Amino acid sequence: MSLIRALSKELEARSDDSLRALFSARPDLISPNVPDFPALAARASARVSVQRALERLNRPQMQVLETLHLCTNTDTAHSASAAGLKKLVHGASLSAIERILHSLEELALVHRADPPHGAALPAGPRQRFYLPVGSLRDVVGIYPAGLGRSYTELVRLQPAFAQRVVQLVAELHHSGAAIHPATTPMEAALALQHWTATPEALNRILATAPERTTGLLARFGNWAMGAVPQAQRRASVLNEGSDVGPVDWLLARGLLVPLDAAHVELPHSVGISLRGGAVIEDFTLTPPVPRLGQTTAALRRNAALGAIAETLRLTGDLLYCVREQPLVTLRSGGVGVREMKRLADSLRIELHDAGLLVELCALAGLVRLDVDSSAWVQPEQLEWLTLPRQEQWLWLVNAWLASERAPSLVGQPITGPGAGPAPHRAAAGTTINALSAEAQRPDAPVVRKRILEILNELTLEAAEADGKAPVLDAAAVLQRAEWTQPRMARRFSSLIRGVLAEAEMLGLIGSGALSQLGSAIAAERPDEALDILGEHLPAALNHVLLQADLTAVAPGYLAPELSEKLLMMADAEGQGPATIYRFSVASIRRALDAGHDAASLLGFLREHSATVVPQPLEYLVEDTAARHGRLRVGGASSFIQSDDEDALLELVKESGASGLGLVRIAPTVLISRAGPKETAQVLRALGLSPAVEEPESALVRLRRTTAVPGSGRPVYSAPRTAPPEADVDAQLAILRSHKGPHGGNGNGSHRPPAGSTGEEATQLGLETLQKAIRLRQSVVMNVVDSQGNSSRETVVPVSVTGGRVRVFDPARETERVLSIHRIIDIEAEEEFQQ
Repeated sequence: MSLIRALSKELEARSDDSLRALFSARPDLISPNVPDFPALAARASARVSVQRALERLNRPQMQVLETLHLCTNTDTAHSASAAGLKKLVHGASLSAIERILHSLEELALVHRADPPHGAALPAGPRQRFYLPVGSLRDVVGIYPAGLGRSYTELVRLQPAFAQRVVQLVAELHHSGAAIHPATTPMEAALALQHWTATPEALNRILATAPERTTGLLARFGNWAMGAVPQAQRRASVLNEGSDVGPVDWLLARGLLVPLDAAHVELPHSVGISLRGGAVIEDFTLTPPVPRLGQTTAALRRNAALGAIAETLRLTGDLLYCVREQPLVTLRSGGVGVREMKRLADSLRIELHDAGLLVELCALAGLVRLDVDSSAWVQPEQLEWLTLPRQEQWLWLVNAWLASERAPSLVGQPITGPGAGPAPHRAAAGTTINALSAEAQRPDAPVVRKRILEILNELTLEAAEADGKAPVLDAAAVLQRAEWTQPRMARRFSSLIRGVLAEAEMLGLIGSGALSQLGSAIAAERPDEALDILGEHLPAALNHVLLQADLTAVAPGYLAPELSEKLLMMADAEGQGPATIYRFSVASIRRALDAGHDAASLLGFLREHSATVVPQPLEYLVEDTAARHGRLRVGGASSFIQSDDEDALLELVKESGASGLGLVRIAPTVLISRAGPKETAQVLRALGLSPAVEEPESALVRLRRTTAVPGSGRPVYSAPRTAPPEADVDAQLAILRSHKGPHGGNGNGSHRPPAGSTGEEATQLGLETLQKAIRLRQSVVMNVVDSQGNSSRETVVPVSVTGGRVRVFDPARETERVLSIHRIIDIEAEEEFQQ
């Protein structure tokens, strides 16, 4: 019977509670809803869904699942039991393996099966036998549990090894090795397999090996493939002597098999024997406990609060800088190093920190890309500026948690040509620019959330009664991550240091330890985090200390409005919360250009100064204002000149001319922001007869409209969570409304039954194709041509990939490629004949 059909029957027999647990653990199974149990089984067996499910398994679960995969054969329905797996998993008890198999069954990754044909069952309680889902083979890859392929498979897939293997066995036999001679490559492969089948036999073989051979083989303990220069040339003849190196010795005896000119593979039987006859050597149900340092709770709290206050201050300063001078993007996307260096100098921080900060502001929507100017600007109405400081912080944290970007990648080198998803990719050797598509990582929210959860777990496990807090580094978190989710270990390793640095900048980590705020966020309790922050974070100050040396000292973190006004009329110096603002002629002139006058500037200073405004500062403001404005500079596209002053005054008041933005600069001259031609048209519409003295310039500026990745306020999806209860109830109602599985002819046919869903039919067809490819069996396909005519053909499938299947047609003795969407149904030839 088809594995999908068997899983469908098992799912239908489950209780509603069991199905609810399944949907909670694998929410993609009901997104969108499935119409019946066969469709649910097909989706649960799909490669993408199985891959997602495996990413949530811990190391013991993966070890048992991969061992089950190696012990079973889904093509022949050869199943395995917990007792059989126990022999191959050192350190595991029978009850532990049974519990793990049951948990895998609950996740629909394995299902019950009949015992193997002819298997001797012991007396006592009936053993349960299992088979994994069919797509597990594709998901775990060619090296499950880090073990290589068998000699027979290597002979079938490696032509160079197949040509040499008979001679290799003959040479070993003549040298006195306990191996049977062979006449065909397959017989030779079986002989090598039997020769290396036990740890004792392999130890006898290695007894005469050169020095360092055992150490070399130990490098293959976790992975079957390795890099060896000139591997095929070195696997030539059987050599003896002290001058033979361990690699040449192993290659000459077939203990390493060359794959190409630079790589070798350790065969399955050799790997098993090296592990003492087991698939798994290091089985344990408890995660590793890292050795952690300690810090005080006070240091942790102060460091976290200081980081939060500094981040909020720098965010406000960055928004002011962007409002004064937007960040211009490169033609290839992102903000260049020169532009970021200008921003970093304005904020008085390092270039890397500026990249982190601008990424954080962008993903929080505090700056957005203006597609007209291709520059990052601040939105006109920004609610963030008006919020209390703790809510500003939570705004940033929520945006960071849900962001599909990795800010810490900014400044790191691009490892290969065309790396990254951007349409305009950077060349190899360059670095990732801020706000470019190269920093996009769709898996970032899942990794970020899981790292926070691991930090919280380790903190709770190592909590001290005396108020000490454990210091957590990247190595400790990665060690736990590799145990809890080994399939995601590579993703964790590439992002973990950046995530920890970003979390420290946001105050989720303080002095190397997870703060109370970080624990609340990890546990998804944002209200608790707000309460903690509101209690401990100092309120923003609304005053400064004015000094006689034309400076203002901020005694702490200033309110955003006060900081913004000070930056307009003074230049900031130094770093940290106690910023010094220096007044000068240039800075006062900057405030006057923005529309302020001496009275408003002095009034603002008196209102927000804890001291009397010093006389030197007062003189500076008044003298600069007195000289300001004697020469005025403005913009105009055209002018209107007339000797009739009254007519010009009426024209300024005319509502029909309001769109021209008329300004009177002299009794007989008006300026217009519109061009000469447009201005003349408006005046003629008002009944006037203007004369255009100069034709409008023929220059037309074409604005570049190439889309830049990340335009607009970014919208990111949060990590997938369990589906809502209402959705689960609706899905259960749909499933229970069907009284049994769809059709089926009872003989294991893979022909989609009448009324089956497209999803089920597709998975059944792929299952049939893949099984026929592995067994080299013929199948019968019903194929539709471009005119809609269908024909039934008997072919032998060779490979399937990218929506196409390559088949061998025995009748025509040719190979051809068919599109899968043109195949109506497919089934094994012997089942069709039935």
